[in-house]
Order: sequence, then structure tokens, then C-alpha cells
Amino acid sequence: MQKKGSRALYIGRFQPFHKGHLKALYWILERENEIIIGIGSAQFSHTLKNPFTLGERIEMIYSVLKQENLLTRAVIVGIPDTDNQHSIWVSLVKSFSPRFEKVYTNDPLSRQLFEENNIPTSGIPFFKRDIYKATKIRELMISDQPWEDLVPQPVAKIIKEINGVERLKKIAGSLTPQQY
Repeated sequence: MQKKGSRALYIGRFQPFHKGHLKALYWILERENEIIIGIGSAQFSHTLKNPFTLGERIEMIYSVLKQENLLTRAVIVGIPDTDNQHSIWVSLVKSFSPRFEKVYTNDPLSRQLFEENNIPTSGIPFFKRDIYKATKIRELMISDQPWEDLVPQPVAKIIKEINGVERLKKIAGSLTPQQY
């Protein structure tokens, strides 16, 4: 258990934010007083891997935090990628984020970069990873299979409001099979 008053960074792309992310968020908040949710690849959208904009992802996560009464314990920030300039990425993250003492991520490169900068990191347990996986959820959307139960209700509502499923289908329809 971390000292009271500690703040940690939880990094992900959240394309989309799903119930596994929410379970991870609660798991982290059992260990930390506050959390910064860092939305990675902030500058990307309208691709198969990153279909939603930063603003849409913020809205999704904010609506879940509001529903779960977690707004007083969380801050959401966007974190852009650095086009493989890994040596500057941690500095960029720190400049885009409030102060934090620890990072939670399952990405091996992110862990390495933070550890090389003497910032403690921790992995996060996967919660039903075979079910709660953003890639799988996007595939379900494209193929008209049920996906709504895999994301918190506010996220499903926003995806429907922005015609996110139709966007994904258009993106997928414009790709050749080799581009998947």
C-alpha cells in the first residue's frame, strides 16, 4: 500500500475505455490516493488502431469517472507519442501531466523508460483479458457483433452518439487485408 496522498499515473490508449480498464482503475485506487489517467497516442484518431479522438476518449473516461463518483480522485491528461524518440518521452509525459510518484502500465517499453528515469513502475493485473481487450471490442463493432456489454454504459452511449461503429466500419472498409 502506498503512502496516503500519493498520486500515480495510469497510461493507456483507451480505444475504447472498457470494463477491464475500469477494474484496473479500481485496483490502482486501492493502492493510491489519486490517479492521473494518461491517454497515450493523443494525437492519433480515425485509424483502425486509434479510431477515437483524444477529446472523445476524455469524454468517455470522464463520464465513467462521474458515474463511479471518482472525479475527486482522478485527473485525465492527453499524452502524445514522440515518433520513436524514446529518450525524450518521459520528459514529455512529465510536462503534460501533474506530478506523480509512480507509474502503472503493462507496456514493456513504457516501464523501461520510466525505470531508466528512476520513476517506480508497476504492472497491472489483466482482468478477463480474453474478454476485455480493446482490439477485440473494435473487431466486434466492425463485424456487427455485440460489444456494448464490454464497456461501461456511458462509453457505449458516447460511441453511439459519435457514430463510432460506423466510423470503424468505414476505416476498416478502406483497408486492404494486409493493412489489418
